[in-house]
This record gives sequence, structure tokens and C-alpha cells, in this order.
Amino acid sequence: MLEIRKYGDKVLRKKASQIKDINGEVVELARAMVKTMYDAPGIGLAAPQVGFSIRLITVDLTVGEDPSSLFILVNPEIKEKEGEDLDEEACLSIPGIREMVKRPFRVLVKGYDLEGKEREIEAEGLLARVFCHEVDHLDGVLFIDRLTPLKRRLALKRLRKQLSQA
Repeated sequence: MLEIRKYGDKVLRKKASQIKDINGEVVELARAMVKTMYDAPGIGLAAPQVGFSIRLITVDLTVGEDPSSLFILVNPEIKEKEGEDLDEEACLSIPGIREMVKRPFRVLVKGYDLEGKEREIEAEGLLARVFCHEVDHLDGVLFIDRLTPLKRRLALKRLRKQLSQA
């Protein structure tokens, strides 16, 4: 298992580097990320959340129940966005905080699988939300950054209180 980095860790605020070569190390990291995501349990994980500032994400809405639902994407990009959806979000790197966040309802995500094949995924609803959330991580953006200033201050206050009690 990999250690999930928490709010305040500098790696979470860095723009992650493109992966130039999908080698054994990247494949091994992706597999470890999947295990870590399932163990958490979570439905998405970005490499910066486990301390690696590279553009790699894992997503599985079934948390391992349906192996065909697992997406591992190298260098993912949101190519198209459509509609609007307001729903609750949480993050493994910001434990205990859940807030309503506005995201696109439908997205087109482009990236590469671990064999280096280009993938295009049309996603909507929760899957679109998770792709946007994870790609944000690759750009050093956390879901609390998408809140109004007041809601962000209140969420951070709750988070600091939790962290001080831990």
C-alpha cells in the first residue's frame, strides 16, 4: 500500500509532469495505486495523492466489484465539457470534509492506457465528476478550491480542527 498524502503536503499543490515513457515503474505504480484506492476505499486516485508528481490516475466507481469498470489513464486530459452538475464531493487527501461542488455533467477524457494505446472515454454524472476531480489533482487543484470563499474557509476550519485532534 502507498501512503495517501493529506492536505498541506506540497506535492498536492504541484502541477504534475507528463509521463514520457510508460515503463515498468509506471505500471507498478499504477497497480499499487489501484490497491491503495480500493483499500481506502475510494473511487479515484491521482499519483500526486501518493507522492508522485506525474500525470497518472486510477478511477473505479465500483471500488473493485467490477474489474471492467477500472480506468487507468496516463496523461489524461479533459477535451470536452458539457452541462452542469452540482453534487457532493470528498477526497482521500482531505479526510472528513464533504461539500457540494459544481462540475460538468458530461466530459470527454483523452489519455493513454498502460499499453500506450490512446483512449477516449465519454463520461457523464458521477464518472465525469471523478475524472474532473482526479485531473484537477494533476494540476495541483483540490476540490475545496472550487468552493465559494466562505465555504472554503469553513471547510478548512473544520479540517484544521480535525487534524489538530488527530
